[in-house]
Amino acid sequence: MAQPILQLIDLCKNFGGVVALDHLNIQVEKSSITSIIGPNGAGKTTIFNLITGIVNRSSGKVYYNNEDISGLKPHMIAEKQIARTFQNVQVFPQMTVLENVMVGRHVKSHLGFILSSLIPPFFRIEEKRIREDAHQCLSIAGLSHLAQKKAGSLPLGNQRQLEIARALAVEPKLLLLDEPASGLNSRETYNMGKLIQKIKEMDITIVLVEHDMELVMDISDKVNVVNFGRSLASGDPSEIQANADVIAAYLGT
Repeated sequence: MAQPILQLIDLCKNFGGVVALDHLNIQVEKSSITSIIGPNGAGKTTIFNLITGIVNRSSGKVYYNNEDISGLKPHMIAEKQIARTFQNVQVFPQMTVLENVMVGRHVKSHLGFILSSLIPPFFRIEEKRIREDAHQCLSIAGLSHLAQKKAGSLPLGNQRQLEIARALAVEPKLLLLDEPASGLNSRETYNMGKLIQKIKEMDITIVLVEHDMELVMDISDKVNVVNFGRSLASGDPSEIQANADVIAAYLGT
């Protein structure tokens, strides 16, 4: 068995009287594509928000590379090379595609924004490096030909690719993708699947929340099913497709 890079242990989250996660347990193996599926309201996005520190857990633990990161601030978690995208596309619409990725890359600046801006020669060297690295991220995402386009002018499929390119700019070891195929047509979804598989080949571990079951079953190494905030089933795609509890949760008994 591959080494786990992420472990959620008895993770609970209550919003007032609403239980979003109820003693959830998930293990993600390194260099894998692990999907989290479940009906609407199952708590899937809440899982990402807890991992990245956007919201605080009620109880339980989050371990990353055997380190307890429960309760750390979002910027501290990001520094550990954990990146994510969002269910609703978030790009800077008036900036170019390249500039959007450069924003993500600036957090990896060797000098830091303030120091490099005070020393013009270093700024020029650093900016050149950031631009080159951003171009590489665009190439991976298949967006090199759109580098100078305004991000807001892109169709939804390209904007989702851009979000992934920007996430790659921080050199993540763990990438959390929140419904990357939402709103995409069949061709765009196919291309998204190929991109996700390409990223896995870069030795980046991927956790995927997605409703498109064809995509999930095609690319996942492991699938975790969540229902009413609880772990319902876990296994490879063929096991999940044959699981009676999963079928009941999705289709009703």
